[in-house]
Amino acid sequence: MGSHVFAPALHAEWIKMRTLRSQIGALAAIPFATVGFSELAGLGPGGDDSLFSAFFGVSFGQIAAIAFGTTAVSAEFQGGALRLSLAAVPRRGRWFAAKLTAIGLPVLLVGLATGFAALAVGSAAPGGGAASPRMGEGLRGATGCAVYLTLMALLAAGLTTVLRSGVGALSVLVPFLLIVSFVIGDVNGNAADLLPDRAGQVILHSRWDGILGPWTGLAVTALWTAAAVAAGAWRVRARDA
Repeated sequence: MGSHVFAPALHAEWIKMRTLRSQIGALAAIPFATVGFSELAGLGPGGDDSLFSAFFGVSFGQIAAIAFGTTAVSAEFQGGALRLSLAAVPRRGRWFAAKLTAIGLPVLLVGLATGFAALAVGSAAPGGGAASPRMGEGLRGATGCAVYLTLMALLAAGLTTVLRSGVGALSVLVPFLLIVSFVIGDVNGNAADLLPDRAGQVILHSRWDGILGPWTGLAVTALWTAAAVAAGAWRVRARDA
């Protein structure tokens, strides 16, 4: 895939996203929710895990990242927009790759800024505990925060493509992340560590008793995302616009 043919497709997808208020709002909500809830958590009594205390808000920021990925794809299934997109970029794989890139890059950049902001705010909070995260842990957490949020946005994009419905994807992901994952974790113990959200968030902890480490946990989330994206790519190729 040459850059001279991919760049116009990516540019077109970026223009679409800039013109959708819902996209801009969802992207802006990522740092707002993450940093805001991390700061609120820091006002309470400090816990044993100073790193996770700083990144507590990621559990809420990920909902905004998911909304960003979902709305970017679901807009294509409204009013025949996908037909126009494929008329401009006939190769469906190229179009889907451009769409995913236009989703992933903004979330990654916003996620990096969010990660370092949450680290700064969480470390300075009066309830953050006596010991702030070490520099190495903080750098890992901020970087991992950005990668995790990006993976969740792309997972949502893949699932939305499979279901061809933003409402359907959100109806699956939001209850799962806010309710089901915690219930399964309490019941099944280590098996729940392989769920996409629990695995990816290991990198935000200074200590973890589960079966995965920080980077292996993020790799598990990446596998979930890759499966969703692969299923979405198959759906794009197999179904009419």
